[in-house]
Amino acid sequence: MVLTLAGCTVPTFAPDGSGEDAPFAKSTSAAPGTSTDWRSCDDVPRDLVGRGATGMQYDCADVSVPRDWNDPQGGETYGISVIRIRSATQKNRIGSLLINPGGPGGSGVDTAVYLSYGEALGGLPTEITDKFDIIGFDPRGVGRSDPVKCIDSTDQDASFAAPPDPVSQADFDSLVALNKKIANSCGSKYGDQLVTFSTDQAAKDMDSIRTAVGDPKLTYLGWSYGTLLGATYAQQFPTSIRAMVLDGAVDPKQTYVQGSESQAKGFERAFTNFTAWCKATPAKCPIAPDARKAVTDAMAAAAKNPVAYSDGRKATSGWVFVAVISSLYSESGWATLAQAVAGLKEGNAKGIFTLADQYAERKPDGSYSNLFDANLAVNCADTKDAPSVEEVRKLQGEWRTKYPLFGAALAVGMLPCTFWPGERDPYPASTANGAPPIVVVGTTGDPATPYENTADLASMLGVGHVLTWEGEGHTAYPSTKCIVQAVDGYLIGLTVPQEGLRCPAK
Repeated sequence: MVLTLAGCTVPTFAPDGSGEDAPFAKSTSAAPGTSTDWRSCDDVPRDLVGRGATGMQYDCADVSVPRDWNDPQGGETYGISVIRIRSATQKNRIGSLLINPGGPGGSGVDTAVYLSYGEALGGLPTEITDKFDIIGFDPRGVGRSDPVKCIDSTDQDASFAAPPDPVSQADFDSLVALNKKIANSCGSKYGDQLVTFSTDQAAKDMDSIRTAVGDPKLTYLGWSYGTLLGATYAQQFPTSIRAMVLDGAVDPKQTYVQGSESQAKGFERAFTNFTAWCKATPAKCPIAPDARKAVTDAMAAAAKNPVAYSDGRKATSGWVFVAVISSLYSESGWATLAQAVAGLKEGNAKGIFTLADQYAERKPDGSYSNLFDANLAVNCADTKDAPSVEEVRKLQGEWRTKYPLFGAALAVGMLPCTFWPGERDPYPASTANGAPPIVVVGTTGDPATPYENTADLASMLGVGHVLTWEGEGHTAYPSTKCIVQAVDGYLIGLTVPQEGLRCPAK
């Protein structure tokens, strides 16, 4: 894979697609930190899901922010697209709940829509929508907010199809060349603008949104990369926070290499948990009893003789690997992966491409959302310590031994930032002095943001309180009653969860 793994979470019922075919009108001439008038936008849920949620009102606006917060009077701006969802049964309103699904590159507008359908469909509990307007936003460079788009579909396909562990020098050199091509393409299109897509800049945009919705203090719920946005905001504006929940922690103190190795370890552990489930429930797992062997055999076979798919693609080892990654974000994906691998052995690649395309946000016509363009732009703008090609090659071998299925792929996944032409703007990694208690939620089986990050982030902030879910998949809220009660009690009543609270898997 050419790109760093995305850590994005949305309710599992959410359809594929970024919603970028229904762009908001931009109004970037407004003063920074102000919004245009709210306007009804029932078309957004209709385009995404087919209809809006019963009893929910959808309004949209654009918030104008400086392109560079280091030069706020510079004149150039971004328009940040925002959606506000308000329940007809809302009473005793507390304020707004700003959400971010992660990525980087995930659409907060789309996610807010998905969350509006209620707890039964993986959305927010009524207790929350009765007290808060739900505010989703597409961060700068994402979705509807002046999106970064600099990777063409052919290169995108090539990156996902490439061997996840290019052992031969020729295969490795080919991947290096592809990464150089992608980086140069982004540099040619955006040049000096690339640095403005950093997390440090995007977190400052969040305070403009807080001002635009009229909240004296921010109430925020961020998943995955959204925890990094939240943690950065907490360091920038600690006294402007009412409540903050960070679910699926990124550890800002980690170097780029440490973060990549952490993900390799997390995915390896999650895959081992999947294989244990297969062995224990063979009736649900057609590749039991040895699912690890079945998957590695499938990838080996795909490297030599990939199964053709109806759209002309072939299920290479790279596409199989992407399907594996996709399936581990939720425990509900385990059975889907097992069936997909079993189907591949019978010459049917549909299951593999269904999983892979869901992760990659690849559309039936072969085009992509800008999830991975933005993912690359943000990650590389944030990263001051990308390894050299030689260091990547060395880590590839070392991590292959330590994390057999995921280590090498996560090592070569660092290559894009090695060649990134933009300046760097690293985010801060210190305490949030003056902030109220912040709840940091961790899932013991989380592949993309490993559980160990939870206590590390809470400790770094100095005001963090750990809440644990002993479950599988990426992020916890709103997965179980125990987690929901703890988080809702904090968001609504500011009651910090009991110290050391661990919620059972079911």
